[in-house]
Amino acid sequence: MIVVHHLNDSRSQRILWLLEELKLPYEIKHYARDATTRLAPAELKAVHPLGKSPVITDGDMTVIESGAIIDYIIRRHAGGRLQPDPSTPAYDYYQQWMHYSEGSAMLPLMLFMYVGRLGEAGAPLHPRLESEIANHLGYVDQALAGKDWIMGSEFSGADVQMSFVGEVTGAFGRLATYPNIAAWLERFQSREAYKTALEKGGPYNMGPRAKA
Repeated sequence: MIVVHHLNDSRSQRILWLLEELKLPYEIKHYARDATTRLAPAELKAVHPLGKSPVITDGDMTVIESGAIIDYIIRRHAGGRLQPDPSTPAYDYYQQWMHYSEGSAMLPLMLFMYVGRLGEAGAPLHPRLESEIANHLGYVDQALAGKDWIMGSEFSGADVQMSFVGEVTGAFGRLATYPNIAAWLERFQSREAYKTALEKGGPYNMGPRAKA
């Protein structure tokens, strides 16, 4: 049985969503951020030394990192669903998105959030960060042009992995500039599996409920 060690308001929400899409049995062990520091509780270090979420356990196996978890679940439990055939060029394109999400796209967005907390001290970094954010979000928006999903007409694990990029874009109030990202965000947040995962996962400030 897969156990999702789920931290509120975190990337582990997309792991719950993936499991709902696949209709796989799983358990959730909930953890709450510290109300002041917003850091994960020390109890997560009993699961993995980094004490970070997402992390899953599956029998004797412990897996960290969103991309690795999504890949693990799809390879081990999905029966060929939600990813292209590994023997095709489409699979290589799929893998690029799986790595790109956290390897490149999220970096300027996270730096923007942290630098913003510095006030005037962070001002010299703003032009470079804005340039990088525009570069990456422009790339994603162009890649989604004329398509429903990252890989084209078929929903896949790449949409789950990239979803946090879209949600952070929305949280930062930048969707008006990127209409294809906005439309994709609305599509995936309207999926029944996504909604069910939100109900099970609890408070999630990046989700559509944050728009109310």
